[in-house]
Amino acid sequence: MHDTVWFEIQGLPAVSIASSEFAEAAEVQRKALGMEGARYLLVDHPIQDANDEEMRQKAREVFESVVTALTA
Repeated sequence: MHDTVWFEIQGLPAVSIASSEFAEAAEVQRKALGMEGARYLLVDHPIQDANDEEMRQKAREVFESVVTALTA
């Protein structure tokens, strides 16, 4: 979330992507960083033990949402 806020402050659209396990942490971070509108997307948890194909599938599942978040 820190990087997303930094990029947004620079005027560059950004979106964080995190595991669904970190939804609450994302909310807390964006509020603590003073940017409650910072965008983030969640992928299904867990990711740490996902193989390459599983990670590609997770990326495919959020791709359109990432594009929308960056261009809306």
